[in-house]
Amino acid sequence: MAEDPKWELAILATVQGFYEKLLQEAVEGEVPVPAGLETVSLQGDSDVGEVLASMRRWLRLLDMAISPAMLRRAFVEQTDPEIAEAMLRYFVRKREHNDSDRDKTDIVATFLYRHPRVPGQWEQRGYGLDGSLPLSPFEIALIEILADSDLPPLPEDHIQILRRFDPLEEQVLRFRDLNALLESGIIQTVRQLKQTLEDSFFHPGVLATIAPYNATFGSKFDELFRSASKEIKDFSAELEDQGGTILGSVDGVDVTVDHVKAMDEDNLLKLDYGHALDKFRRVSKLKQTLEQKPPMKRGAKQERPAASAKPAVKTTSTVTLKPPFNLKAMRKAVTPQQVASEETKLLKVEESVRIFVRVADPKFRQVVPMRFFNLTLTPAEAEAYCADYLEEKSLRAGVARVLLRLVAVTARLITELEELKRANNSPSLWKLHADSLVTLLEIAGNATENSERISNLASQRGHRQQVEEIQTSLKKLRDYGGIAERTLTGSPEAKSAAAGAD
Repeated sequence: MAEDPKWELAILATVQGFYEKLLQEAVEGEVPVPAGLETVSLQGDSDVGEVLASMRRWLRLLDMAISPAMLRRAFVEQTDPEIAEAMLRYFVRKREHNDSDRDKTDIVATFLYRHPRVPGQWEQRGYGLDGSLPLSPFEIALIEILADSDLPPLPEDHIQILRRFDPLEEQVLRFRDLNALLESGIIQTVRQLKQTLEDSFFHPGVLATIAPYNATFGSKFDELFRSASKEIKDFSAELEDQGGTILGSVDGVDVTVDHVKAMDEDNLLKLDYGHALDKFRRVSKLKQTLEQKPPMKRGAKQERPAASAKPAVKTTSTVTLKPPFNLKAMRKAVTPQQVASEETKLLKVEESVRIFVRVADPKFRQVVPMRFFNLTLTPAEAEAYCADYLEEKSLRAGVARVLLRLVAVTARLITELEELKRANNSPSLWKLHADSLVTLLEIAGNATENSERISNLASQRGHRQQVEEIQTSLKKLRDYGGIAERTLTGSPEAKSAAAGAD
């Protein structure tokens, strides 16, 4: 692609101005600019080629001075999106990239995703020009921003890497404890995946996949970290009220009330996760220490065993959880928040299946590729996902809606069963997927009741075929619901039943 030197100079001048502002704040004074690169000089009639060469050398130096952490702190809600877009063009257009370029691009793309020019801009979906590949509005925006960049197609192995980010994002959303998140290894896994993408990382399709993951991870991490910090500060305040000063020991070092008072959550969260992990782990360890051995008497309800804090759970080849998993009690304890979270995932499944069925070759649309398995649809289910009459107040619309629901819940059950098998050696992750299965069983119960109601209505009107279609889909849901129940309760046939979920 032919370069427009004036356009490139405009991009680099924007980057230079932003970089210089960051350095001025860091050194608390003016930063000397090479001759010919002052703002006034750039507006003159100087030789563009010569100015560009000087500008590139100057920016290479500024790149070494500006760390990813500085860039992360600089991009706040009030930052002009045009600056972020210029920064993105600059990093993507560079002929050679290093780890710092990737980290900075990661930050800029995530900022653009978190702060769309129009609120809600990324919530709708679009389609590729050929009508077959679903594109998110964010990816379309990135393609437009980087339209003048020469971007090669993505290799197939890199496309496969991108497919891992959706399940990783779902995994992140299930964490309820900072320590579980830190011990899961997900931070290191994602960083390695990003490095494996090499120069493909700068492709709009890659950035459009990674930025939403970053936004989800960042929000969940901030939530869990602030929750852990609040618990520590609550412990600290109670200890101080009783005249104590030492909360506990982390890595052989005593942590005092004054240490906790000096803890600045906002500043810690602005650090790069890679550099701040040690600090985050210390906070997490302190929280664990306080939970296991509080520095003062809590209420009787909160008393903990004085013995060692090592759990008595040992993972084996079968899925187990001690104390025994009381499925009946767990189902009663499902919260509206858990149901709402699962409903969001079910809608995503419905949307994904709908897109595939509508654009796939009619000969193959009944076999939908999912993350761990192929989801086989009946002809009636495939037809329901193509229906354009779902909003009608009619029996056929009611039947179609029931089929959509049964397929989505069944698909989610199979997915969580697969996740459960893969988390067998991690009790904390196993529990997260088990909670999701319990929630799905509650939702499946409601879906079954509604399906039976519509089935009875169809039977009363003499529509035998529609009754059979509903009952066929309902049987699949009941079968996988039974597998989920046996797996969760650890019945002898759970392992063989779960293996049949493939």
